[in-house]
Amino acid sequence: MSNPNPISIFWFRRDLRLDDNAGFYRALKAEHPVLCLFIFDKNILDKLEDKDDARVTFIYQTIENLHEQLHKHGSSLLVIYDKAENAWKQVLTDYHVTSVYTNHDYEPYANKRDEAVIAMLEKNDTGFYSFKDQVIFEKDEVTKDDGLPYTVYTPYMRKWYAKLKPFYLKPYPNSKYFKNLYQTKHLALPSLKDMGFEKSSLKLPDTGYEHVISDYKERRDFPAVEGTSHIGLHLRFGTVSVRELARTAHRHHEKTWLNELIWREFFMMVLYHFPKTCEHAFRPDYDKIKWNNNEEEFEAWCEGRTGYPIVDAGMRELNATGFMHNRVRMIVASFLSKDLLIDWRWGENYFARKLLDYEMSSNVGNWQWAAGCGTDAAPYFRIFNPESQTKKFDPKLEYIKKWIPEYADFSKYPRPIVEHSFARERCLKAFKAALAK
Repeated sequence: MSNPNPISIFWFRRDLRLDDNAGFYRALKAEHPVLCLFIFDKNILDKLEDKDDARVTFIYQTIENLHEQLHKHGSSLLVIYDKAENAWKQVLTDYHVTSVYTNHDYEPYANKRDEAVIAMLEKNDTGFYSFKDQVIFEKDEVTKDDGLPYTVYTPYMRKWYAKLKPFYLKPYPNSKYFKNLYQTKHLALPSLKDMGFEKSSLKLPDTGYEHVISDYKERRDFPAVEGTSHIGLHLRFGTVSVRELARTAHRHHEKTWLNELIWREFFMMVLYHFPKTCEHAFRPDYDKIKWNNNEEEFEAWCEGRTGYPIVDAGMRELNATGFMHNRVRMIVASFLSKDLLIDWRWGENYFARKLLDYEMSSNVGNWQWAAGCGTDAAPYFRIFNPESQTKKFDPKLEYIKKWIPEYADFSKYPRPIVEHSFARERCLKAFKAALAK
C-alpha cells in the first residue's frame, strides 16, 4: 500500500460537478479526507462504435475541468481507464480506503457493476454509501397508494407534485467542506488517445438554458425556432444539478418545462422496476409483432433518405449535431416503427449511438411510447402522418429547408420509400394480428 493514511473515496459517475452533489457532500462531511475518483469504464467504452464519440469528448473535457478545480483546493482527481472491478482492485491496493461514497445509478449495467464492486469492498471491510442525486424522486418514493409503481404518467405526475416540498430542491453546500479534500499532488490523466478515442468535432451545448424557459410552452414544438433547452447532455452526466433545474422552473412558473423533468423521472422509475423493458416491450403481446425489418429502408431512415422531408430533416440533424428536436424525435420514431414496420429496438439502438443526451430510460420509454408497446403508450392505431405534422409544426418549411437543401429541386430529392396510407393499413394489420394471438 503506497499510502497507509485512511481516506474516503468519492466515486464520480453521472454527477460530474463539485457543487450541489449529494454523495460528495456526505463524503466531505464524513470522518476521513476525501480523494475523488473517476473510472473510464472499458465495459462501456469498448461497446461504442464511433471513436470520435462526442459524449466521450464531453466527459473527458469535464473530467479535465474537475481535475483543475480540485487542484485549486490542493487535491486531485484519480482517473483510471479499466474495467470497474480492475480499477477498484488498483485503488484498494494503493490506498487505505475506509469508505466509498457515490450517487445512485439506475440502469441495469450500473446495478450489476455496483453489486460486484460492493462485494469486493465488503471483503476489504470498506463501507459503501450511495445517495439519490440525479432525480428529485426515485425508485419507490412516488407510488400508488398500495405501494405499487405507476405505469401511467399523469397520476404519477400528480403524486410527484403532491409530494414535492421545498427541502427536496435545496442545494447541497459542498464548497463549505472542500477543506476536507485529500491533499495530494496533481495526478496524471490518461489521454483520449490512450483510451482509443479521438476528439470529436461536434459542437457541444453549454449550460445556458434559462433563456428558453419563459416561453417554453409556446415554442417547444416548433423545430425551426430555438425553443428547447438542449440541457439533456448536462443532465445525463450531471454537470448540472436536477435540483437547480427544478428551482429554475419554479422561479419562472414554467410547469411545462418541469413536467419534462418529471417525464424523465417517470421513465427512470419504470426502468428501475421493469428492467426487462430495455430489451422487451412493456406489454408482452407486442413482442409478437411480425416486423418487416427491411435493412435498406432502415439505412435510408438512418441517413435521412426516406422521401419524407420532416423525417429526413430530423435524421440529418441527428447525424450532423448529435441532437434532434423533441417533436421530430416522435415523428421519426413513429415513422420507423409504424410506416416502415421496423422493430423499435433498431431505432432505439441508433439513437443510443448518435444522441448526445442519450439516457437509456427516457430513450427506451419514448421509443416504446411511439411504437405503442410501452407503459403510458400512445394507442398502436395512433400513427403520425408526416405531412400533417409538417403543416402543424414546420408550416414555412424552415426546419426542412435548413437540413435538406436539395428539397426545392424534386429531381434531387428521393421519392417516398413507402406510401403513408398503405403503410398505415399494413401496420394496423400487423399489430392486430400480433395482439389477437
